[in-house]
Amino acid sequence: MIKNIVFDFGNVFLNLDIDGAIQNALKLFKLKKFPDEMIAINSLFEQGFMSSEEFIEFYSENFPNIPEEALIDNWNFMLKDFPKHRLDFLLDLKKSSKYKLILLSNTNEIHINWVKEHIPFYEDFKNCFDKFYLSHEIALRKPNAAIFEFVLKENNIVAKETLFIDDVLDNINSAKKLGYHVWHINAEKEDVTTLFKTKKDLF
Repeated sequence: MIKNIVFDFGNVFLNLDIDGAIQNALKLFKLKKFPDEMIAINSLFEQGFMSSEEFIEFYSENFPNIPEEALIDNWNFMLKDFPKHRLDFLLDLKKSSKYKLILLSNTNEIHINWVKEHIPFYEDFKNCFDKFYLSHEIALRKPNAAIFEFVLKENNIVAKETLFIDDVLDNINSAKKLGYHVWHINAEKEDVTTLFKTKKDLF
């Protein structure tokens, strides 16, 4: 029986354009692919090991001809809209009090600042969860097994009673290895609001 539901944020509640963001960044930086150093810096930032200022400074030093505002706009390019019906679904789920609700997101301060500015119901969304884990605040990042073990330990829950929902297969596989039930949601074809229909075998 499922007692706990762990949700990703991007492409579960907040729509993302990851492919568009990649192409936008490659064009802006005049690159054919991202260097390993850039990928590593992005990862460090998502784990909170760099401040926003240090992160922007890295890009400013490596791409001095690009204004800081353009760098920030590029970093936020992937962030799109948050359909209100998904919040309504979550509010109803919270009211039912049947499940412990947890958010587990790979993100960073710059993205969250954008969300706070552009999504008027962000605080209502956040308040729906019993626990709200952002990678840069807990210094852990999916798909590392440690972040999924952290969620279990911190909440005194067990994997076999927990459903994890995410759009990234590596994250799904990592959670599954630890015994979580999973839903690898297809952001282009599926919507989190169909949870109890799509995963009816678990409920």
